Amino acid sequence: MVSIDGTDCAVEARGKCWYSHKFKRSGVRYEVAVSIKCGDIVWIKGPLPCGQWPDVKVFRDALIHYLDENERVEADDGYIGEAPSRVKTPNMFTRNEEKLAMQQRIRNRHETVNKRFKQWGCIRQRFRHTTENHSACFCAVAILTQLCIEFGEPLFSVAEYSDIVTDQGNNVVEQDHNDDSSGSL
Repeated sequence: MVSIDGTDCAVEARGKCWYSHKFKRSGVRYEVAVSIKCGDIVWIKGPLPCGQWPDVKVFRDALIHYLDENERVEADDGYIGEAPSRVKTPNMFTRNEEKLAMQQRIRNRHETVNKRFKQWGCIRQRFRHTTENHSACFCAVAILTQLCIEFGEPLFSVAEYSDIVTDQGNNVVEQDHNDDSSGSL
């Protein structure tokens, strides 16, 4: 089980299909997944033009195909188009009020990862080079961030996590994920 979120990075002006509503200018988007159990960065997809690739479209293009039949991911409302079958979002109609605080803590931890990425100038500042170079920089930052998580700057704990879903026959299938925050690859 993972949390996912898109993170946008500003780039030089490239046209309407690159427009990011977060910057009001051109940007590239990456989808990042973080393990709920141990806090590791386990998935990166991108770079993609922000204007053509909303979060849910990025998810539908790749990560959704790697989920098992009864697996879902935790995400913000940018992914509500796949809720509740493949994604759990805060405002989905089947939300469990008792688990909202736990789910918000998971999303907050994910935002901590995004914030750590943006501590690096090549990600925080407007990038003035090719998309391929941005991809190399983003991957390097992700690797360095993961190494920091593993060796001295772990993410905060999200305690125990469980997800109740139903299979095709409407049988309840519960997935428990206990957080050990060990940070191993």
